[in-house]
Amino acid sequence: MAQVIADRRDIDFVLHEQLEVGNLSKSSKFAEFTKKTVDLIINEARNLAVKELLPLNKVGDEEGCKFEAGKVIVPESFQRVYDLFCEGEWLAMTEDPQWGGQGMPRTVALAASDYFNGANYPFIMYPGLTHGAGKLVESFGTDEQKKIFLKNMYTGKWTGTMLLTEPEAGSDVGALATTAVRNDDGTYSISGNKIFISSGEHDMVENIIHPVLARIEGAPEGTRGISLFLVPKFRVNKDGSLGEFNDVVCTGIEHKMGIHGNATCSLTLGGKGNCIGTLLGEENKGMKAMFLMMNEARALVGQQGFGCASASYLNALNYARQRVQGKHLLKMMDADAPNVPIIQHPDVRRMLIKMKSLIEGMRSLIYYHGNLDDLKNITDNADEKAKYQGMMELLTPIIKGYITDRAFDVCSEGIQVYGGYGFISEYPQEQLLRDCKITQIYEGTNGIQAMDLLGRKLGMNKGKPVMDLLGEMNKTIAAAKEAGLDDFAADFQAVVNKLGEVGMHMGTTAMSPKVLNAFAFAHPFMEVTGDVAVAWMLLWRASIAAQNMEKAKKKDQVFYEGQLKSAEYFIKAVLPVTLGKMNAILNNNGAAIDISEDAFGGK
Repeated sequence: MAQVIADRRDIDFVLHEQLEVGNLSKSSKFAEFTKKTVDLIINEARNLAVKELLPLNKVGDEEGCKFEAGKVIVPESFQRVYDLFCEGEWLAMTEDPQWGGQGMPRTVALAASDYFNGANYPFIMYPGLTHGAGKLVESFGTDEQKKIFLKNMYTGKWTGTMLLTEPEAGSDVGALATTAVRNDDGTYSISGNKIFISSGEHDMVENIIHPVLARIEGAPEGTRGISLFLVPKFRVNKDGSLGEFNDVVCTGIEHKMGIHGNATCSLTLGGKGNCIGTLLGEENKGMKAMFLMMNEARALVGQQGFGCASASYLNALNYARQRVQGKHLLKMMDADAPNVPIIQHPDVRRMLIKMKSLIEGMRSLIYYHGNLDDLKNITDNADEKAKYQGMMELLTPIIKGYITDRAFDVCSEGIQVYGGYGFISEYPQEQLLRDCKITQIYEGTNGIQAMDLLGRKLGMNKGKPVMDLLGEMNKTIAAAKEAGLDDFAADFQAVVNKLGEVGMHMGTTAMSPKVLNAFAFAHPFMEVTGDVAVAWMLLWRASIAAQNMEKAKKKDQVFYEGQLKSAEYFIKAVLPVTLGKMNAILNNNGAAIDISEDAFGGK
């Protein structure tokens, strides 16, 4: 049977053969999550995604959200599926059951989310943002705040958002103008305007909880003076019942290129002087707290983009097997030769193997990122915890930035495989491309992710996370040699060594008078780092495939062949281009910095 959304065999491979998630059940924290249980979870997630979420993707795109007198109306069919999603306790899969979660490993939750986001990520944004907002309450809230808000959010009774962006404070969050004035009862009166607020207003739940960044009167300028507040749409009484409307007014929704099923709102807080919030965490520590949610959101955005790419690839693959067009290239001169499916044409195969290798490498990288969190949570060794946390933080801009860049490329190829049919809305490919684009922009543009990688992560903890990650790559190189993949291992080793040289160059240049040159190459540096990370995952996969090939069943042998060919393609056809990009970075050309603004033209 043709796969849709995500390849189940590939998911099982990453979970059970590459990351061996069943070993997590040896820890008391995840004791109930045996292989059998994990497989049942993925089965249920797949069923919900294929049967319920996927059919609504086109509905959400075509109907969109409607704005009427301050209210946002989502497509009518969303309500039933939202209720099903919450009944299945999918919103807070990794969280404590006492608050409405399932307590499952993050790696397993990512596999379930693979299906959810690939099926309909504009819809999944409603519960996805709710989980992130709930995590802020769990991490920084008082006992009273947790009691009032947390279970209601983790069970989906109430939803949540993230209120950062303002008309004059986008990427520069420190320029925000929203204010908070202390009240005698310990609350704060909030006043300001926020824009581009995903899920900021809708009609699926009775209350929406807004974590809001604002500046307390008299606080320092910039990010140092920002605090975080919890601002519900409707105030909540001590007994948990809803009180009066909290003067959080939606003034409009955006008309967008994609993600039409999710409401992107402009909100006015305290327009009538009656918006009340409570401090979440410490005064002037709001950005530090919000980064917890932002890092989770950035990882989620990586999976959103990836979900579009995974679905686009499988659509293209299925179409290429069915679409009969033209003769086989070797029989072009034979008048009697039959037409063949386009998957037999070399250029289509080139596009498909490019898509396949990226999808497989990116899936492994996303799951690996989550698995680091699981490993961190089951060890009592402080050094190991620090190691896993450091590698997670180092990989976050790659998960968000590199993966969404490559996901958009995959979606573009997904249209190309269809030809003209890919460009029309009868088929899903064009929507996947439109929906994918925003993932390169929100939660910090990919340029900002590249700056984060260079400016923060590269030198973090004196470079230890980088060395730890390179150490893990060298383990894979050794395993590949043991599996008989000496050629692949040698090529990959050369690129890893080159990346180390480029990293040193970038770090040194960033601390020199040519610092602007370094940041002009931050995005190319993120690209080559991501290429190496994906190649690492593909070599790791190929090593497992080579070891298991002979004793495997025929169906698995075909799958393992695919793993070896994905690694071969990426290492032999992509990494040489990566080396060229590395050489360009080392050249440190200053044209982008030295050119005068007038010389760009346009006047």
